[in-house]
Amino acid sequence: MEQNPWTTKKINPVYENPWIKVEHHEIINPAGNEGVYGKVHFKNRAMGIIPIDKDMNTWLIGQYRYTLEEYAWEIPMGGGSLEEDKLESAQRELREETGLTAGKWTEMMTIHTSNSVTDEVGFVYLAEELSEGEPEFDETEVLKVRKLPFVGALEMVMNGEITDAISIAGILKASRILKL
Repeated sequence: MEQNPWTTKKINPVYENPWIKVEHHEIINPAGNEGVYGKVHFKNRAMGIIPIDKDMNTWLIGQYRYTLEEYAWEIPMGGGSLEEDKLESAQRELREETGLTAGKWTEMMTIHTSNSVTDEVGFVYLAEELSEGEPEFDETEVLKVRKLPFVGALEMVMNGEITDAISIAGILKASRILKL
């Protein structure tokens, strides 16, 4: 592991809410010059789930993304408290967004969503041996749940219909694991 070539001189908090904290850093960069850096600290982990049933179907979630001002199709995902077990967070998110529970869970990957400006860490799980139930949406969620063949979700990634980074990475990784 290489050593950190950056020196942090000062950190000023700029903004904070229950989900994120934004900081302004005064730094000395690797070339020895003074500069600034902005950092968005996430107070939760990102948890993504690829549910796969015995017939190789999966589920996607459709919702309007406020920050992008557009509708998006994504894998089931949400935030998991840093204090909560990662797997328990993933299980809760799958149940809340799709009503599904899974008998088999495989952690597929760790992902840094935008490491030039944020410390957010995401984890993506493959969920198998599924049982169906009723979703439990949060009050801020207006979601559409769509069941489709996994290869259809893969096609949506390849033709640009799915643009969320965690969804793309998870679907591509699952396609290799599932040999599709």
